[in-house]
Amino acid sequence: MGTKHSDKYKKIGNRIKFYRNKNKLSQAELAIKAGISKSYLSKIEAENCDKSFSLEVLFDIADALEIPIIKLLE
Repeated sequence: MGTKHSDKYKKIGNRIKFYRNKNKLSQAELAIKAGISKSYLSKIEAENCDKSFSLEVLFDIADALEIPIIKLLE
C-alpha cells in the first residue's frame, strides 16, 4: 500500500481481529457473515496489511461483529 494511511489500516485490521477473537469467530466464519472472502479478511487483519478496503466493507464487518463501526475506528 505505502500510503500515508498505512498505519491506520493496520490499526483497523488489528481491531477487527481483536473483536473477531472476542466473539470467538474464525476468519472463515466472520468472512461469511460479512459477505467477503476469507483471503480478503486475512489480508485486512495481517500485521503487514497492504490491503486497503472500502467503507462499505468496514460497515459489513462491523455489522457481522455486531458492534458499532466506531469501535473499529477508535
